This record gives sequence, structure tokens and C-alpha cells, in this order.
Amino acid sequence: MNILVTGGSGFIGSHLCRLLLSQGHDVLVLDDLSTGRYENLEGLEDGRRLRLIVDSVNNPALVDQCVREVDCVYHLASAVGVRLIIDQPVRTIESIVGGTENVLKSCSRYRRPFLLTSTSEVYGKGSKVPFCEDDDTVMGPTSKRRWSYACAKGLDEFLALAYWVEARLPVVIARLFNTVGPRQTGQYGMVVPAFVRQALRGEPITVFGDGQQSRCFAHVEDVVGALVRLQDSPTARGHVVNIGNNEEISIEGLAKRVKELTASASEIRYIPYAEAYGEGFDDMQRRVPSLERAGALIGYRPARSLDAILRDVIEYEKGVMS
Repeated sequence: MNILVTGGSGFIGSHLCRLLLSQGHDVLVLDDLSTGRYENLEGLEDGRRLRLIVDSVNNPALVDQCVREVDCVYHLASAVGVRLIIDQPVRTIESIVGGTENVLKSCSRYRRPFLLTSTSEVYGKGSKVPFCEDDDTVMGPTSKRRWSYACAKGLDEFLALAYWVEARLPVVIARLFNTVGPRQTGQYGMVVPAFVRQALRGEPITVFGDGQQSRCFAHVEDVVGALVRLQDSPTARGHVVNIGNNEEISIEGLAKRVKELTASASEIRYIPYAEAYGEGFDDMQRRVPSLERAGALIGYRPARSLDAILRDVIEYEKGVMS
């Protein structure tokens, strides 16, 4: 098959491209390299089985041309990371909503199956744990920029599902929880690579807030395997599906585990949210997925434990630093 991956030079996108190539597919990547890196595709781009077009999903004519050439679409292009969302809310909203609208219009025109990667951020301030796909969402006020990403991705989901309902466009939405692994940058507030790099360098491991907020981390290879199975599954169409890991850990506990696994002498330093992100920052206290729907639809179960994930990231970062 010929497959379009928007955002294919990013962290998750590049792992997805490698998997698709290993399965014998030809891959077209559309990415403006704003948060992705060419190095993530190094050794893959040969002009035949993998082609990279450096441009934006906000270019509707180019998007239309790309979609017309392929058999299906994985739409991963998006703003990423808390830091970017706080600092550039206009870019966040426009790139997410406008880009998804362009890709969906073209997929509908040419009847191309469409997979959207969404985010656990859409659960907002929800307190019911674990989060189920049909739970109500509770957002913070529009005066707090932090919620612009969640609202924009939620609108993406509404739009994709509207195309499923009105046009019967084959659509599936993967609602990703915290995804980590090799090649992830800590540039935009990604906590695992940031902690690992700080620990390996002997620098203070910086925990924002009191560290009692908890997350569940999934290995990127588990996640991209699930994306392919969702795209290939007719029974998944029209569904929103959580993809992640349900092994919960506090951010303070994560810092301690990274310190232990790296045998680092780094201290753990606590940074108030106001200092890190400005006054009035909101955070989600817990983010734990229900994986029942993913298990029922595609037999999904995360294969890697948190320690295995952390060891993989540590070995990768050691190689980068050596």
C-alpha cells in the first residue's frame, strides 16, 4: 500500500514510518519539521519507498495532492508539548484545527481511510479514573492557554466523527496517553527524556509542582503497533480508542526511579508551576486510561513495563551522549 503519514518526522510518526516500511508499504511523509526532525528519518528516505515533503498540512492544495496519491492516511501532524502550547497558543490552535480540516476534506473527496491521533488531554479535569472513551470531558477556562490544545484536539475528534456519520468516511481516532521511547526530545516539556538526561549529566532532576500528579507511560513501539491495527480493523471505524499503558506512577516516583536506574547522584528539585509555566497553570492530577475498548477491538495489551521503557530510553540517551 501507499500510505501518507502527516507529522512523520516527529517522534511517534518516525517510529510509525519504520514499522510501515518493515511491513512492505511505501510511505509518503508530509511534515514541516517544526517539531519533527529530519534525523528521525535518517537512512529511510530513498525517494522511492519513503518520500519526505517538507511543508505544512495547512497547505490545502498540497494536502489534496498527497492524499490523492495514497491508499490511506495517518494524521499525526500537530503541535506537541506543554511548553509549546503555553508559549504559542495561536500556532497550536491553527495548526491543529486547520490542518485536520484540510486532511479530512481530501480524505473524504478520495475516500481514503483516515486515522487521527488525539490525546488524553481531551479528558481535561475529569476525576473519574480510569478514563473511558465515552466519559464526559471537563475543560478549564478559555482564559488559561493550557487548555487550548485539549479543546483543539477535541474539535478534531468531533470533526472526524462527523465525517464518519455524514459521509461514512472510514475514520478511527486513537486517543494517546503519554508515549515515550528512543528519539523523543525533552525540548517541549516531555518529562521522561528530560529526567533521563538530567540524571545522566548529574544535573538536578526538575519536578514541576509537588510531584504527586501521576501519569501512565507507554512505549512508542507498543503505540505504533496499535495504530496500524486500528487502521486495518473495519470494526474500529467510527470509534475513539484509548491507547497507552495503565501502569500508574507519580512524577515524583518517576524521578526517583530514573535516578535509581541511572545510578545518578542528582538531587530532585521541585519547581513551582508558576515558575515553570506562569501564574494560573492548571494540571491534571491523574491520567489513567481504560484499555478495555482497545483490547476488545484489536486485542491491544501493552507489552513493555515502565522499567523496560525507562531502560530503553536510558540506553538510547547514553548512546547519544557518548
